[in-house]
Amino acid sequence: MPKQVDYESRRHRIAEAVCLLADEQGPEGVSMRDVATRAQVSLGAVQRCFRTKEEMLLFAVDHVGERVTARVRARIAAGPAQSAATALGHATDEVALLREEHRAEARIWLAFVAQAAVSASLAEPLRNSYAALQELFARLITEAAASGAADGPDAVCEARTLLALTDGLTGHVLIGHATAREAEGVLHAHLAGLWARLGVTGPEAEG
Repeated sequence: MPKQVDYESRRHRIAEAVCLLADEQGPEGVSMRDVATRAQVSLGAVQRCFRTKEEMLLFAVDHVGERVTARVRARIAAGPAQSAATALGHATDEVALLREEHRAEARIWLAFVAQAAVSASLAEPLRNSYAALQELFARLITEAAASGAADGPDAVCEARTLLALTDGLTGHVLIGHATAREAEGVLHAHLAGLWARLGVTGPEAEG
């Protein structure tokens, strides 16, 4: 009886190999042959999962985006009674990829962003990931503002600003311009300023 192949599991295994190679030499230096070697599968197995290198890279970008998004959702779901302000703090901490265990993931993500600047097809999944995160930030800001004393914010503008800040801090930590602790301080100070403008009780004051 022919052996059944779990193609979805194999695709994710290949995506992990792509990420490891992209971390070492950038997405442009990734070849299907090298991916096959790193994933410990045949070149034919890679080609059966992905017709082209571009298709393989697109899947890897989605793979990284989904991994970050899953952690964000898990942090929020872990405390269903938490306020929207607390949930937003957890979400931004995850998206900024500041912790040491996420440093490789941060390098991979920014490598894909850099390559996407000259690749329209690679830019599309990145835009989708950013749009999903911006929508989540905007929703949490709107929910938090509903309990505040000030007028409601332009949630989309605030979310876009916050997303740009998290992305920028990721890069600053990677190149050594700021430590992870310093970056966390900037992020938390920004959130504290946002809650103050809205008359919202921030996470620190919730007890």
